[in-house]
Amino acid sequence: MRVALIHDWLTGLRGGEKVLEGLCELFPDATLFTMVHVPHSTSEVIESHPIRTAFTQRLPGVRKIYRWYLPLYPWAVESLDLAGFDLIISSSHCVAKGANPPPGALHICYCHTPMRYVWDRFPDYFGNGIKSRLVYGPIAAYLRRWDVASADRVHSFVANSKHVAGRIQKYYDRKADAVIYPPVDTDVFVPGDREPEDFFLIVSALVPYKRLDLAIDAFRRRRDRLVIVGTGPEEKRLRERAPSNVHFQGSLSRSELLPLYQRCRATLLPGVEDFGIAPVESQACGRPVVAFAEGGALESVRDGETGVFFAEKSPEALSDAIDRVSSLRSNRGSLRSWAQNFSRQRFMTEMRAFVDRKLAGE
Repeated sequence: MRVALIHDWLTGLRGGEKVLEGLCELFPDATLFTMVHVPHSTSEVIESHPIRTAFTQRLPGVRKIYRWYLPLYPWAVESLDLAGFDLIISSSHCVAKGANPPPGALHICYCHTPMRYVWDRFPDYFGNGIKSRLVYGPIAAYLRRWDVASADRVHSFVANSKHVAGRIQKYYDRKADAVIYPPVDTDVFVPGDREPEDFFLIVSALVPYKRLDLAIDAFRRRRDRLVIVGTGPEEKRLRERAPSNVHFQGSLSRSELLPLYQRCRATLLPGVEDFGIAPVESQACGRPVVAFAEGGALESVRDGETGVFFAEKSPEALSDAIDRVSSLRSNRGSLRSWAQNFSRQRFMTEMRAFVDRKLAGE
C-alpha cells in the first residue's frame, strides 16, 4: 500500500508538525507532500521522508513570507500528483485537506482546524479597516468558498479536539468521525525536583490570535517575570510593546524548554487554542496552567485542579487568574497523571486503529 502524507507547510516544529511526526512514524515508507519546505526546520523523523513540494516552493522569498502567498495555495494543493497512492492522510489547518485523491484512494484528514485565517480569525490577520475589507475581503470570500467545497474530497475527518469537531460541523456541515488528541511527549516532559521560581511561561508561535499582547499588558503591572518561547511574524511588534520584566527566548529545543517548564510557576495560554499542546507539556512537568476559558483548553485543563481559567479577554482578568493559580493546591503527581491522557503512545494507538478501521471499510 502506497501512503501519501500532506501537510500545509514545513517551516518549523510546532503543534501540527508534532502530529505529522507521529504520522511519519506510523507510516515510515510514506511520501510527504507540502506547499513549502524549509530544509531542516522540523525534525529528523519528518526530514527522513521523501518530500515533494508544489510549485509554490519556487516563488520568490517564499521561505520567509510563505503566509503572503495564501491565495495561491488552493491551486498548489490541487496540483499535487497523487496518482498511484492508495491512502492519503492530510494534516491540515489550511489547504492540505483540499488535495485531489486519485480514484479508489482513501483520504483521511486529521484536521487541526478549518482555515482560521478566513473564518473567525480574519480580523486578527488582516485587520478591520476599510482597506482590509476592500482588498482582502474578496480573497477571503474566495478562500471560504473553496474551503467548503474542497471538504467533499475528504472521506473521513479526524478532529484534534471536540472544539475543532464543532468547527468542522459549523463550517463544512460534516461530522468528524473521531476526536483524537494530538501527541504530547510525556516521556520527555517530566517533573523536576526543584521548587518553582518567580516567573511564568508562554510557549507559542508569535501570531495574532495567540493574544500574547494580552499577557504582555498584564505583566506591565506585575513585578514577576514572563518568559516567552517562540518565533513568528509578530515578534518585532511584541518586543516593542513589552516591559522590562518580559523576556523573549526565541526558538528552543525540547531539551532547552524542559527546565523552563519545570521551574516556572505556571504556563499561560491567553488565546483560544484549537487544542494546545504547550499546556499539556506543562502539566506533564507538574506545573499548572492559566488559560482562557474557551476552545481546546476546556478539554486539556481541569479548572481548579490542574489550572485556572479566566473568562474575560482583559489584562486585569488574566492577572487575577495568575494570582489565583499561585494558591492552587495541586501536586506534581496529579498534574502529570492527567497529562498522561494525552500521551504520544495514546495518539499512535488511536490513530493506527482508526486508519485500520477505515481501510477495512468500517
